Amino acid sequence: MDMLWNGWGDPAKAAPLPDAVAGLLHDLLGVRPSPSTPVAFSDLVLPEPMLAPAALKDLADAVGSTDHVRTDTESRVRHIRGKSTPDLLRIRAGDVTDVPQAVVLPASHEEVLAALRACAAHALAVVPYGGGTSVVGGLAPERGEFIALDLRRMDALLDLDPVSRTAVLQPGLRGPQAEALLAAHGFTLGHFPQSFEWATVGGFAAARSSGQASAGYGRFDEMVLGLTLATPEGTVETGRAPRSAAGPDLRQLVLGSEGAFGVITSVTVRVRPRPEQRLYEGWRFATFAEGAAALRRLAQDGPRPTVLRLSDETETLVGLAQPDAIGAALADGGTGCLAVTGYEGTPADTARRREEAAAVLRECGGTLVGTEPGERWAHGRYEAPYLRDALLDAGAFAETLETAAFWSRIPELYTAVRTALTDTLTGAGTPPLVMCHISHVYENGASLYFTVVSAQGDDPVTHWTPAKHAANEAVLAAGGTISHHHGVGTDHRDWYVREAGPLAVDALRAVKARLDPAGLLNPGVLLPTD
Repeated sequence: MDMLWNGWGDPAKAAPLPDAVAGLLHDLLGVRPSPSTPVAFSDLVLPEPMLAPAALKDLADAVGSTDHVRTDTESRVRHIRGKSTPDLLRIRAGDVTDVPQAVVLPASHEEVLAALRACAAHALAVVPYGGGTSVVGGLAPERGEFIALDLRRMDALLDLDPVSRTAVLQPGLRGPQAEALLAAHGFTLGHFPQSFEWATVGGFAAARSSGQASAGYGRFDEMVLGLTLATPEGTVETGRAPRSAAGPDLRQLVLGSEGAFGVITSVTVRVRPRPEQRLYEGWRFATFAEGAAALRRLAQDGPRPTVLRLSDETETLVGLAQPDAIGAALADGGTGCLAVTGYEGTPADTARRREEAAAVLRECGGTLVGTEPGERWAHGRYEAPYLRDALLDAGAFAETLETAAFWSRIPELYTAVRTALTDTLTGAGTPPLVMCHISHVYENGASLYFTVVSAQGDDPVTHWTPAKHAANEAVLAAGGTISHHHGVGTDHRDWYVREAGPLAVDALRAVKARLDPAGLLNPGVLLPTD
């Protein structure tokens, strides 16, 4: 199944915002239904593809058939940009710039290499395409004539080593497919980001993804033991052992490269036995600071749950995961901040860690509010993007951004980003609701994930841009990283360059120049083109 072309996910799951919620948004934020309706698919007008017949022939030869080189309107529309709110607003308005000339579907590493050689011969830019879930401009290159290299046909489990507990996965596997293939052998990857249902293994690696169970399983980049990369100059293989002192770890050069250095064609990952039990519960803390201190204690001293999250006061009150509960507090009528803890493993191990963690949480001021909030979160953890679409339909603007920092900087970072968003949008006449949660924890720090809701304004994309830039400036000024798990793309590129520094960026440019001398791979993404 393909994702909704002008929204998120399965079209059958799209639902309008309840009238009561729309009324609440009108009263709180001045949100009014948009006077215009989204453009219908049948009304989209695409420019004709400009590929020369020789280029089309060489691409078809590379992937074995003309059936795997698509220039029809639907295929091209489905590969326009990603799924950020500005991306969706543009396509809803009928903006079909950034449309690929063709969609090419290879089925093997060798076909990817052949397609890249064909693109080099015809000076065609290439955008590697997995699930299309980028929210940072990672699929909109700064070059007019390009092809989308869709990896969906590369969707196999190539190898499973139960002794070493490793698996070799192709990049086009979506999260549920990968889990199903591993489950048949009794294993799990344990990687469950919010985009899990649609994002792919290759995308997880290319963007340094982090899943919602990262406290227990780790980030995706921590799971990767080896990679195969296809480039216009040939093949790069990394990872012959779980750890090595044979020079710098080249896996880390590919992880997070977002298609700018090459196309990931296989990933060797660590897998673990499927848990016998999964259990989630909720805890209430009086303040966000108190809850953050409790999470830090568990992250640093243990026992660390598999899932560990904390919503601030605003996000807790709104009940973000349940559209029909917006405005409601916790189930028992309390206020404060909701933390969700989750435990996976054998029943005995789950019970032990749950009991030990509970003692720490109580000592830190937490109050157990039962399994219902945790189970409700687990049930709805992939639904937030559908809520975003419903908010857009109702005339609200809704977007997310995330960052991370060391624990000592988390309070300043939290305040700085909230202030930047609130001041900028309020000054533009659309005061926002800014919500935040700690989404991932580490011994030395944590990530902050912000959700912003406001009225759209007359030109919502232009309206949002100054607020996003102000938030990016606040992140750097407060000592945070410009991205924890969404990636760099084009949206964060200029701030990433500042974060990394000129010498490091020049080193990355040198790598790109060797692997992609013509600058064809995702130009303008991750690194500036000039």
